[in-house]
Amino acid sequence: MTGFSGTYCLAKFARNLCLAAILLAGGSAFSAAYGAELPFNVNSTQVLLYDSDTGSVLFSRQADAPFAPASLAKLMTAEIVFNALKNGKLQPDKAFTVSEHAWRTGGAPSGTATMFAKLNSQITVYDLLQGIIVQSANDGAIILAEGMSGSEQNFAKDMNRRASELGLKNSVFANATGLPSAEAKQQVTLSDMVRLAQHIQQDYPQYYPLYAQESFSWNKIFQRNRNPLLRLDIGADGLAMGGTKETGMSFIASAQAHGRRIFLGLNGAKTAQDRSADAEKLINWAMNDFIRFPVFEKETEVAQAALYGGTQGSVGLIVRDRVSVLVPAAERGKLHAQVIYQGPVAAPVKKGQEIGRLQVLRDKEILLERPVFAAQDVVEGTLRNKSLDALYELATGWMRRLW
Repeated sequence: MTGFSGTYCLAKFARNLCLAAILLAGGSAFSAAYGAELPFNVNSTQVLLYDSDTGSVLFSRQADAPFAPASLAKLMTAEIVFNALKNGKLQPDKAFTVSEHAWRTGGAPSGTATMFAKLNSQITVYDLLQGIIVQSANDGAIILAEGMSGSEQNFAKDMNRRASELGLKNSVFANATGLPSAEAKQQVTLSDMVRLAQHIQQDYPQYYPLYAQESFSWNKIFQRNRNPLLRLDIGADGLAMGGTKETGMSFIASAQAHGRRIFLGLNGAKTAQDRSADAEKLINWAMNDFIRFPVFEKETEVAQAALYGGTQGSVGLIVRDRVSVLVPAAERGKLHAQVIYQGPVAAPVKKGQEIGRLQVLRDKEILLERPVFAAQDVVEGTLRNKSLDALYELATGWMRRLW
C-alpha cells in the first residue's frame, strides 16, 4: 500500500514545530543524536550520551559498533543475579563455595581484579555482588555463575538468553567476567550496554545503590570503588568500566543532577585517564548546556492519519505520555517533528491501537521517538465508502508516481 503524505503545522504544537505525516520507517532507540560534532575534543572513538528522562540522544558516535566487553560483561552478570533476587529464586544470604576454577581464574593467582576469595570458603550472594560491583572482582563473578548455573558455560547461556529478553540485539557473552575466551564469541555495543544500565537502574532500585558504594572490605582487605567519577562533584552514581589492548578503554556511567539522569557509554580511549576525562566532560556538558524543551502534553492529539474503508476519512493520533526533548539552549528554534506511519490505515481501527511513531528532529537528525496511538474507534464503512476510498487511492497514487 502506498503512503499518505503531506506537510502541515499544528496550532496545538505550541512551540511552532512543523509536523509531517509520511511513510513508516524504522529506527532503534539510540539510532541518532543531537549533533554530528561535539563542542570539545574527546579521545574515545565510540560515544553514546543519553538523557533517560526525555529519551533524548544527546550525542552518538559508532554506538552500534561491536567491541570486546571485558568487565562490562559483569553488568549482565549482575542483572542475572538481581533478577533472581527480585523473583525470589535466590536469597541475599545464600552462600556459594569458592571453587578452584574461580580461585585460579579470577582470584589472587590470576593477577586480575579480585576480591581475594579464599579457596573452598563460602561467600554470600550479597557479598559477592559487592565484590563484582565495587571491585569488579572476577572471582566473585565466577563464584556466582557456578553457584547459580553449575558452570560458567551454563551461566553464559543464561546471560545470552536474558540479553535477548531485554532486547540487547548485538551483544553476545562467553562468560561471567568478560575475560578473553578462545572457545566462544563475545561482544557488546554501547547501545546495548546503555540500555542494560538503564534497565538495572530503573528495575532494581534496591540494588542499584551498590554501584555508588565507596568501598568494600573482604578477607580483611580494604578496596575502594574503581569508578573515578564517584569522587567528582558531577552526580555520578555508577556503573562499570572495562578495556582491552585491542579496542581501548570502555565506560558505562550514569549521573543524576538537576532532576535529570544521564547515561553515558564510551569505548576506545587509549588510557584510563583519557577515559575518565572524556566521561567527566560529557556528563558536565549534558547537565549544564542543555535545557528541557516541552513538545506535547500527555494524551495530546499530534496528527491525523488517513483511513481506508472506514466511516470517516481519518483518525486522530495521540501520545500517551508527556513528550519533552533536551536541546542546547541556543538551538531550540531549529526543531521540527514528524509522525511516521504506514498508510492509509485500513479500517476498522480500535482506540489505543498503535499506528506509527512521533519523531522530534533537529534538521535530519532524530532526537527522540515515541509511539502514537489512535484517539478513537473507527468501524468499517459501507461498500460505497470503500469504493470511494479505492478511487481516491488510485488517483492520488497515480499523481504521486508522476512526482
